[in-house]
Amino acid sequence: MQMKNCKASRRFSEDRSARGNKPRFDRLHSTGSNDESGTAGAGDDMGLADISPPFMATSPLTKSPWSAHMNPIEKDDGGGGFSPNVLMGSLVREEGHIYSLATYGDLLYTGSDSKNVRVWKNQKEFSGFKSNSGLVKAIIIAGERIFSGHQDGKIRVWKVSSKNPSVHKRIGTLPTLRDYIKSSLKPSRYIEVRRNHNVVWIKHYDAVSCLSLSEDKRLLYSASWDKTFKVWRISDFKCLESVKAHDDAVNSVVAGFDGLVFTGSADGSVKVWRRELQGKGTKHFFSQTLLKQECAVTALAVNEDGTVVYCGSSDGLVNFWDREKQLSHGGVLRGHKLAVLCLITAGRLVLSGSADMGICVWRKEGPNHICLSVLTGHNGPVKCLAAERDQESPESEQRWIVYSGSLDKSVKMWRVSELAPALQRGSQALRAPSMNRASSARLSVSPSFATQGGRISPKRS
Repeated sequence: MQMKNCKASRRFSEDRSARGNKPRFDRLHSTGSNDESGTAGAGDDMGLADISPPFMATSPLTKSPWSAHMNPIEKDDGGGGFSPNVLMGSLVREEGHIYSLATYGDLLYTGSDSKNVRVWKNQKEFSGFKSNSGLVKAIIIAGERIFSGHQDGKIRVWKVSSKNPSVHKRIGTLPTLRDYIKSSLKPSRYIEVRRNHNVVWIKHYDAVSCLSLSEDKRLLYSASWDKTFKVWRISDFKCLESVKAHDDAVNSVVAGFDGLVFTGSADGSVKVWRRELQGKGTKHFFSQTLLKQECAVTALAVNEDGTVVYCGSSDGLVNFWDREKQLSHGGVLRGHKLAVLCLITAGRLVLSGSADMGICVWRKEGPNHICLSVLTGHNGPVKCLAAERDQESPESEQRWIVYSGSLDKSVKMWRVSELAPALQRGSQALRAPSMNRASSARLSVSPSFATQGGRISPKRS
């Protein structure tokens, strides 16, 4: 069912499910006592029934937590039976909904409302670390540093131990305690966030919804439900700027091209900001509004070569703008029945995850986008996506390994090809923006609830 009244329900309060449904650990051994500087148990029993297919009986993967959910991979035997877009495996852990994913080299990082960040290597649990508060809403990696954004408004910084690569130590929190105390001593450093309530400007006072890196990887951007985005210098963790960007929660921020930064909000708008360097700091100036609508903006992405900006929203649509045409509106991708909750790009591909539990895979071809697949298999809304190049791709074909995290508490692993044939409707390929809504999103399981990717809130008087 399409969301018809976006204005009446403009805030996705995803913390509602996190607080109301505590994760079950009845099939999971204790991870031990972990604090922010320690590691979560890497060898915990996953508590899964052994349903591995017979062909895996002697495989070393049978000891992996993925093994109970590994699917046989089709081989290209030249007979035309090869399926380019397939589900490769699924990871299930009963410790909370999956809210964030990140890949780095051969590592996969997963964040959940259990406050744990799990680290996986070669489809095996490799390491983990845990914060004392705040579910993990965003993860981003800059060199040796891992940044995690949390529900409690804090950004935590982690680093791999030089002595033991499986140990991640917390090396800081943004803002730093020193900067926070220094700012709190000056009345001029406080801002009014609501009537008779002031806070120090360098700290988010609501959930951190998204993290992004500048093109040169020197600046970290954090978006928050407190209606601002902040700019941090990675070298010394200093907050350079706080921008009151929107009239409602900022659900997404992405640093794009030419010093531009894009923000999307529950107020239904996508804004463009121009970055200028001023001495050792930065100053962001409002440039233009790309979109203003009733339905909340929930996700943003910029493609790999920096030519297209994509925006997902609570009405299930993905709008896009073309850099080469001065950010003029390029069209709409119509593939979902419910809210788009996450967006990523991978080479020529665009992938959108939705509350309808499906993942649409699009390939950009000139001004058009062709729908290649609708990946189904999750039993809950798809909250986050990440992708890495498939190192086993043949020279003639670029494939990607795509990870999808869901509020069904699982992470699924897909293999997706840029050369996959277009999804057919009758005898014609589905193309955007001219395709009909609901034609591509044929789900194997009907959605049981529409959940919560960012905030969608009614206007406040």
